Amino acid sequence: MTDKLRLLASKIGIATEYNDAGLNAKSYYVDDDTIRFFASILGYKADTEADIEKSLKKVENKFWQSVLESVYVREQKSLNFTAVVETLSVESDFALKLYNQQKSSFESVSFVVNVTDETHGKYTKLFVEITSPLEIGYYDLYFSVGEKEYKSVLAVAPEHCYQPEVLDGSKLWGYALQLYSLRSKRNWGVGDFSDLSAFINLCGQNGADVIGLNPINVPNHCFPEEASPYLSTSRLFLNPIYIDIEKVPEFRPEDIENYKDKIAELNASETIMYGEVYPLKMTFMEKFYLRMQKNEKRKKEFEEFCKEKGDELENLAAFQCLYEQKWQDHWGGWRSWEKEFLKPTTAAMKKYKTANKDRIGFFKYLQFEAYRQFDLVAKSVKEQGLKIGIYRDLAVGVGRDSAEVWGDEGAYLKSSGAGAPPDAFFPAGQKWNLGAFHPVELKERAYLPFIKMLRAAAENAGALRIDHVMCLMRLFVIPEAANKQGTYIYYNFDDMLNIVAIESHLNKCMIVGESIGNVPDGFLEKIESKNIYSMSVLWSERWDAGWGDFKQPHFYPEKTFTSIGTHDMAPLKMWWFGYDISTSRELGIMASDEEMYNAYHKREADRWKLLKAMDEQSVWPEDNYRHGDYMYGEGYPEGLEEAAHRYMARTNAKVFLVQPEDVFQVDKLQNLPGTDRDKHPNWRRKLPVNIEDMAEHIAYKRNLTAVKKER
Repeated sequence: MTDKLRLLASKIGIATEYNDAGLNAKSYYVDDDTIRFFASILGYKADTEADIEKSLKKVENKFWQSVLESVYVREQKSLNFTAVVETLSVESDFALKLYNQQKSSFESVSFVVNVTDETHGKYTKLFVEITSPLEIGYYDLYFSVGEKEYKSVLAVAPEHCYQPEVLDGSKLWGYALQLYSLRSKRNWGVGDFSDLSAFINLCGQNGADVIGLNPINVPNHCFPEEASPYLSTSRLFLNPIYIDIEKVPEFRPEDIENYKDKIAELNASETIMYGEVYPLKMTFMEKFYLRMQKNEKRKKEFEEFCKEKGDELENLAAFQCLYEQKWQDHWGGWRSWEKEFLKPTTAAMKKYKTANKDRIGFFKYLQFEAYRQFDLVAKSVKEQGLKIGIYRDLAVGVGRDSAEVWGDEGAYLKSSGAGAPPDAFFPAGQKWNLGAFHPVELKERAYLPFIKMLRAAAENAGALRIDHVMCLMRLFVIPEAANKQGTYIYYNFDDMLNIVAIESHLNKCMIVGESIGNVPDGFLEKIESKNIYSMSVLWSERWDAGWGDFKQPHFYPEKTFTSIGTHDMAPLKMWWFGYDISTSRELGIMASDEEMYNAYHKREADRWKLLKAMDEQSVWPEDNYRHGDYMYGEGYPEGLEEAAHRYMARTNAKVFLVQPEDVFQVDKLQNLPGTDRDKHPNWRRKLPVNIEDMAEHIAYKRNLTAVKKER
């Protein structure tokens, strides 16, 4: 790599080298072709030395080519912006107007213009300080130089993200829940919003204050078996599979008279049959949509909902309608459609929307009812007095074959998708192929695509988990072409953090960053200074990069949401027996028997260390102390999950999340990264106990007691 190519990469935010986060960390140097590929996507040619020279000049000149930048993101304590004017204009009269987007009114402000020594040809840089205090939020900024007026956006951020007062002196606990996995006597084979309300009621009775959900966003309507909550069609809306059909206002009991056997069959199945549950629910929703249109009150509410959700809902519904019509004879997703349908704003699309208004209306109706039922969930949270309530999850990316990318393709990096380099839990790395925001376009659009996404995810939430929070700083992106090397693409970290802080306050929603994996030096300290809580799990809180002892509870940081594991990690019982290791070998994720044997040997040592940690904290149940080493043929340690829950509840972490899979001794993975459903039933496992039976279940009662002793 030439020095100039490396310099160009550094200036436009492409990493030329990086380290992974494996147990035996390695360094990687990014090849020239990868740098050139991503430079081109970001708008800079780099095929030849002459191209690189031109691109370097383009970078240097960019700041001086417009009077105002597209957006200025500033903290309340430091309100300022820069402007570029002709040097001859520095003595002109200047004026400043700010339009408060939240209040829909102009603000009266005072300001000072400072002429700097920085010049470029005939242009001079101004530094403008706003001396009036401003509230948190967004402002249309109008700056006049003489008789000419220029427009930008000023985003005013608080110093820290929002935090509910209850966390100032309390340590709370709750659950990390896979909504689909909830089993009840009444659901149709998948957990739904009514089940969630029932679980919230259970939490209210037992002192839990938070329920963490995985993403509950829109799936591919035509392929319901593609069930990953982290690969959605849109992060802006909800998954209609969670609608409780029998609670839809248009439902009549006689509707299901001929379906009771099928519903019972789906309810009783051991895994979720998405390919049967989803179409069955859609059959009823289509019937209800017709009924709704004959009810003037409901129809008016529906129309108001559609107006409120605006273009984003219109785009989603049109995309779903088009996809439904085209998927069988257009292979390759929406990019294989006719040219006139590749954007939602073409003249052909306008005609299409008119011609297919009724079917598009059906897809809007799905969201109308999903939001109505999710609002009832939020009402349950308030009625039960949960101090944080719903803790939602914002996926790091969106499916590239999605309404979100189709609706605004320019906001995403082309011909590539987000992934991750190797780390301690995923030694082969991960190729998620998710749509990743284009850092230049994002700023040019005043971060609006990012803001819309944050707002949608924060709805009805007291806390929001940002999946792979390192994406605020950098994201590992891999070309779509096979066998191509990936690298990190950098974002404006300060801007992204401040936008998150603004939305946190406007929505009164605290922020948690999932930071398991390849975390840059100093990153955790930076997000902590912004009052973004981190995540920690028992399996990763180890000394010596995962080789040493488990950290004792007093070493855990306070501003943390902690748990034993995550949906991508083996539950406690599975981990103990090493079933995750054997599964990985059987599926070829582990390449050799030697690798498997080494993993077993390490797991044996880790089990000793876990027992040692439990002993040192004296967290074993008083009526069931450890009575052996449980190493060779002694089975599963009785009371281990209770001990582990006491251990984690004892940590300094402000919030501890219990996984029901650990409570009920599940020994199978919810999700095995790197596999599709043909190899592993990802996102399909139900909990072994019905909600109605949990309160009286001995394991539930004992583990609840264990947690309450420490929280």
